[in-house]
Amino acid sequence: MPLLKRSALIAAVFALFATLLTGCSSSDEQATDVTELTVYSGRSEEFIAPFFAQWEAQSGIKLNIRYGDSAELAAQILEEGSNSPADLFLAQDAGSLGAVAQAGLFTQLSDQIATAIPAKYVAANRNWVGVTGRVRVFAYAPDRVKVLPTSVTDLTKGEYKNQIGIAPTNASFQAFLTALIESKGEGFAKSWLEGLQNNGVKIYAKNSAIVEAIDKGEISIGLVNHYYTWEVSEGLGRAINVKNGFFAPGDLGNLINVSGAGVLASSKKYAAAEDLINFLTSAPTQAKFVADTHEYSLLEGAAAPTEVPALDQIGAPAVDLNTLKNIKKTQALLIEVGLL
Repeated sequence: MPLLKRSALIAAVFALFATLLTGCSSSDEQATDVTELTVYSGRSEEFIAPFFAQWEAQSGIKLNIRYGDSAELAAQILEEGSNSPADLFLAQDAGSLGAVAQAGLFTQLSDQIATAIPAKYVAANRNWVGVTGRVRVFAYAPDRVKVLPTSVTDLTKGEYKNQIGIAPTNASFQAFLTALIESKGEGFAKSWLEGLQNNGVKIYAKNSAIVEAIDKGEISIGLVNHYYTWEVSEGLGRAINVKNGFFAPGDLGNLINVSGAGVLASSKKYAAAEDLINFLTSAPTQAKFVADTHEYSLLEGAAAPTEVPALDQIGAPAVDLNTLKNIKKTQALLIEVGLL
């Protein structure tokens, strides 16, 4: 072989080898670069921290976590826009996730993320996925409430005067109210809120405070998520004088909402965020959610928490969770009637 051709061949081989080395090096750097992931968590630290700690130990990636109310964190992300430091947003309700998705700040998730979560608990364009199920109920004192309501509209009746508690600042209540607005109209929702006010409704900062107030005898009935009766009883270390009640099948008071997660489009750490979502939606973690937090697993055929019916036996209304994104309109209504 002529010397010139041989030199050219050797040069080409070395160039190819160098390219392969560079590609491997770049890939290795990409795999090891992620040492920290920033999460905006609308789930409370007490609730979610053990799960985060387990993933940190498994992945070797440190989580930089900002805790707060889901609606407030969603508003913060909307304000930050593409400059948000968050890589992943974990919210306690679909409405907060939908508000961020509507602004185009989530990236579309691949089909390899949360593959076992049913489509009805996933955004239509896969901008976010559900993680756990949470059902709206009325908590009540069984020795004091003799006539159980069959609809949320019953709560404006005289027999419940000065006995009802709600938490208007809570994201889950706001998601329920958004569903009411979407289904019945803003005028209907306003009249219902005003009816509650005229009926002496009492305002609390959070769901657990409502359950505690029922147990203490301050009120007799309140709108909460299903797991708070269990949570308060566990916290107090005793049985409480509070039970969960369900409205008639199809009533909006039986809304099934989800906590869920989405990855910010501005994040450069998609693979790590994807891995965290897959961890949270895996069968072992889902079972641990049910056992340790009393929330519902979203996996088909998964066992329900103790003392509550399975998701398909609740009589939940047919609500597209993607419609719960308009929380600004909901918050504006709450401000208008003086509840925010």
